[in-house]
Amino acid sequence: MNDDLDPEAVASALLAGIGVLVRRARQVPVEGGLTMPERSALARLDRTGPTTSSALAREAQITAQAMGATLNTLRTRGLVERRPDPDDGRRVVLTVTDAGRQALKDKRNGRVELLARALTGGAFTPKELEQLAAAAPLLERLAQNI
Repeated sequence: MNDDLDPEAVASALLAGIGVLVRRARQVPVEGGLTMPERSALARLDRTGPTTSSALAREAQITAQAMGATLNTLRTRGLVERRPDPDDGRRVVLTVTDAGRQALKDKRNGRVELLARALTGGAFTPKELEQLAAAAPLLERLAQNI
């Protein structure tokens, strides 16, 4: 490691830069029509598989009422469906529909397209694009080591 590089300064610069990038990418509207709470709930449900509204609320650390309202909106739009719990007929579990998975995919693709446009808009030199490409796996590895 270069003796002139201060790991705390590098960490601070990375947190600041990545934080701005993530906030900006989340703020810019992307086709797909999902709000951040809807996208978060749908993605969480997609990752965890069939589960209850209250379990999702606990995992997301929000109130059951807030999660219920979000899930009802997603259900009305056909992105989530309710089914009887196979282990407990008194409970209902929620699952992501094919349309819900497509909405998540569209949202992800929209963010990729947003970043790709920013990268190809002339603000970056070919050398800078190479540096960003080389940094991507390093950032992923950094995240895995936290």
